Amino acid sequence: MSTYTVPFVINGEERHVENTFDVISPDTGKVLHRCGIATEPDVAAAVEAAAAAGQQWRDFPVAKRRDILLKGAEIMNNRRDELAQYMIDEIGAPKPWADFNLNLATDMFKDVAGRVNAVEGTIPPCAEGLTSMIVKEPYGVVLAMAPWNAPYILGSRAVLFPIAAGCTVVFKGSETAPRTHGAIVSILTEAGLPKGVLNFIVTDPTHAPSVTESLIANPSIKKINFTGSTPVGRIIARLAGQNLKPVVLELGGKAPAIVWEDADLDLAAGQSVAGSFFFSGQICMSTERIIVHKKISGAFQEKLLAKIKEFHPSTNDAPILINSHGVDKNKKLVKDAVSKGASVLNGDVDAVESSKTRLRPIVVSKVTPDMDLYKTESFGPSVSLIEVESEEEALRIANDTEYGLTSAVFTEDLRVGLRFARGIETGAVHINNMTIHDEMTLPHGGAKASGYGRFNSLTGVEEWVRTKTITWRN
Repeated sequence: MSTYTVPFVINGEERHVENTFDVISPDTGKVLHRCGIATEPDVAAAVEAAAAAGQQWRDFPVAKRRDILLKGAEIMNNRRDELAQYMIDEIGAPKPWADFNLNLATDMFKDVAGRVNAVEGTIPPCAEGLTSMIVKEPYGVVLAMAPWNAPYILGSRAVLFPIAAGCTVVFKGSETAPRTHGAIVSILTEAGLPKGVLNFIVTDPTHAPSVTESLIANPSIKKINFTGSTPVGRIIARLAGQNLKPVVLELGGKAPAIVWEDADLDLAAGQSVAGSFFFSGQICMSTERIIVHKKISGAFQEKLLAKIKEFHPSTNDAPILINSHGVDKNKKLVKDAVSKGASVLNGDVDAVESSKTRLRPIVVSKVTPDMDLYKTESFGPSVSLIEVESEEEALRIANDTEYGLTSAVFTEDLRVGLRFARGIETGAVHINNMTIHDEMTLPHGGAKASGYGRFNSLTGVEEWVRTKTITWRN
């Protein structure tokens, strides 16, 4: 067991506290290291430091902000091996998933650096004898909360966009991946970010409700972003509403992938497998429902099962989930579906793997609305296959969910793809690509219970400024 304890960072300095908790490897079940438990005094200190740094950072030259973020990208790239290992250790990430995170996060540093001077005001026409201008000002102190599953991507975007806009940040990291999230703060500190601009705390599940409530209620916190589950997102939204504070939410999903009768079945099968089972399905954009035209369902199923064997050979260890609860949840959903008439096309819900945190890909057919699997986000390696015969039926099923984050359509007819794209109630639709898609030029966020507000692109920076109207008599 390592003797290392993940520290907080408040006003540019490491802060160690007496009470700590164990961080457990989902792979081995052993203690990796420890992390401090933040309580209300730590919350107050972090917010105070961010508020004190606010005016200096707001007035900080945008060219220097840009240079700090570009330096951060360089540092992240130079520390790749170290950073990847944190992800592998803390969340059981396969190396490709760690590499994907680091590639996208490094690109994000560069992209956001290029957007720091893109926020512009306007000079609109005004009443006779008056002149006006609309300026855009940073909100102030932002509370950022990111999850464990894509820690470098989601942690970086939680803090970089507000910082680029001139806000200061209190970053509440995940108790599951505190060293990984803490590394983002370390990178920005090494890059020259002034003290107090980014402050980092973590707490354990027992203290999380009181710490989160204290953060949101603090008068100095002006806006919030949260990425995570929809149930927790509802709590964050309620607390934000009670305190009249705006919030950006990116929450859960139940992403549909429609495979139409004219689809390239090899492409559709490969992308559906990747979309369903990348990182054991523990991605908010993961494919959870494959809606396939009945005419080609048999041929598609054959190719789908062949691709699963190719991507996840039975000779390899079963993929790791973050904890045994995730495995149990998926098994329970599948068993409920089977008890109500569904069939398992791939996988064995009763298989015993090398640890209780492992589960192989499961495909379930004949799924109907009365089954829990039909509407519950599995957040794991199980996917439903549902046959349809018309566009209307496909759209009805695709939209028959409280979620609306992302979706996919596989067809060789762009007109068909665009009809589906206009009809699906999600924040994104990817034609002939898997449901998992995130890049810096594209606004990212959901509809319905998948949240509101957007990350990425200039839209992601504009979330953290508000307009001020100034008029004067000529």
